[in-house]
Amino acid sequence: MKIFCTGASGYIGGSVAAHLIAAGHQVTGLVRSPEKAEAVRARGIEPVMGTLDDVEILAEAARAADIVVNAASADHKGAVVALLDALAGSGKPFIHTSGSSIVGTRAKGERTDAIFDEDTPITPSPARAARVALNEFILAHRDKDFRPVIICPSLIYGAGIGANPHSVQVPLLIRMAKKRGNAAHAGPGENVWSNVHIDDLVTLYALAVEKAPAGSFYYAENGEHSMREACVAINRMLGFAGPPAAMSMGEAAAEWSEGTTEDTMASNSRVRAKRARQLGWQPEARGLIEEIVQGCYRE
Repeated sequence: MKIFCTGASGYIGGSVAAHLIAAGHQVTGLVRSPEKAEAVRARGIEPVMGTLDDVEILAEAARAADIVVNAASADHKGAVVALLDALAGSGKPFIHTSGSSIVGTRAKGERTDAIFDEDTPITPSPARAARVALNEFILAHRDKDFRPVIICPSLIYGAGIGANPHSVQVPLLIRMAKKRGNAAHAGPGENVWSNVHIDDLVTLYALAVEKAPAGSFYYAENGEHSMREACVAINRMLGFAGPPAAMSMGEAAAEWSEGTTEDTMASNSRVRAKRARQLGWQPEARGLIEEIVQGCYRE
């Protein structure tokens, strides 16, 4: 099959593209520069030069493909509209990437007990209201004679493929630990995030391409941990003695920005991938703590 992937030089898109190429598919990927074009071509991806604002380039690439995977941005409505319009009436799958911060609460590092599966109603924070609205807009196209599907990963960890082979949260914590000589979390660090290994996540994309019905929405997770637990593991990995430190919200915001601190590093995002498992998804990669202590983050 011919697959067009946005974000093909990035962590999720690059990893998904590599998995689909290994499965025998042909992948074209949107890239913004000659340097990134050269990098993706070396991995077997045929580059398409352009940006998410280039409506005609996106539409032409989507029409030429059998499957479209949007992994460049969870929030760029213009690109989504261009791709959806190009696919209407085609019967083709459109796999869009969201993120589980849509259920996040600004908890200042405190734990909350709310857990969401795909059937749980969401009242998003103001920072994520537009993303939830975009998800609903995409799924509303289920009756346009093509197959819109959303995959909503939780905290992603593990070594992927792309210009930046890691996701956001764990590297931020590791860099902070190296800077301070001790791991540190925002507030008490009891806030909990579900998580998923990149190796397991890419298999869900492939399964969604093959089997997901139009209008499907899937969380992706295989466990959960508090930020404090992640920091304890980082101290073990780096050989730092003693417990991790608690930063004030002001200290954390000075390091990570207010938005990243409030909506990611100090929030809760607890989800369950009920529908993904019903689809046949079977995550098998090692867990977050083991990956931190013994895996790719030691390099």
